[in-house]
Amino acid sequence: MPIKTSDARKSKTFLLMLKKIAVRGIRRRNTLYSGKMFEVLDRLIDQRLKQRQEHGCSISTESKDTLDTLLNIIQEKSVEFDTKHIKHLLADLFIAGNDTTSITLEWAMAELLHNPKVLSKAKLELKQTVGKGSPIDESDIARLPYLQAVVKETFRLHPAVPLLIPRKASEGVEIASVTVPKGAQVFVNVWAIGRDENIWDNPHSFKPERFLGSDVDFKGQNFELIPFGAGRRICPGLPLAIRMLYLMLGSLINSFDWKLEDESMDMKEKFGLTIQKAKPLRAVTIAI
Repeated sequence: MPIKTSDARKSKTFLLMLKKIAVRGIRRRNTLYSGKMFEVLDRLIDQRLKQRQEHGCSISTESKDTLDTLLNIIQEKSVEFDTKHIKHLLADLFIAGNDTTSITLEWAMAELLHNPKVLSKAKLELKQTVGKGSPIDESDIARLPYLQAVVKETFRLHPAVPLLIPRKASEGVEIASVTVPKGAQVFVNVWAIGRDENIWDNPHSFKPERFLGSDVDFKGQNFELIPFGAGRRICPGLPLAIRMLYLMLGSLINSFDWKLEDESMDMKEKFGLTIQKAKPLRAVTIAI
């Protein structure tokens, strides 16, 4: 039955009213927290610009970090770019490596507590390599292949963003007898790829050993494991996320013994833009 014009106008007016009310307060909280984040980034950029002025140079000959490189681009005027672009780019980097990292860390801890033998192997490797209870440095990661395998296996089973960020086909293309027209929005189901029986042996089991001695990595070169995407638009938060994940996960299992608050643990997933545990992990630390 067609909707009358007057009814459509009333519905539109009603929805606009709800938009302004923002019942759950999500927009208000988002504005508040994003405003605080941008204040921090503004101060960071202003401090760096002030340091350059104090040293009497507009372009840093020795770029210390990404911010220096971006400020050099502005000063050189090689592309149309300003501090507003820098602020939003840094915000994207921070967000991309923040929420997804915490989600992946929770899944990794849940799988380790759900698989005590795997947890024991990871703890033994840490004990033999860095010492039980000792802090872990970034330089230790290369000497911890089993910890790396645990992280890879977590990415395989529990990619933080199950459908990645949508892509757009710049040209029409045929893939596996399926025609993707130019301009089509494309989603890559990395969650399903990680559980594909044609790619992985026993795909629903948490087995980090499958990555020991394997060249498969998650940096976009092996398409069976692309939790961060691939190509030129691979997730910009990858370097931050992976460093923090190794250090946090290694520190948690090396500095504490763990037990579940409840004997049973629900491993069900809650799907959305990100894939979280349906029920948050509840574990108790036991000091070593």
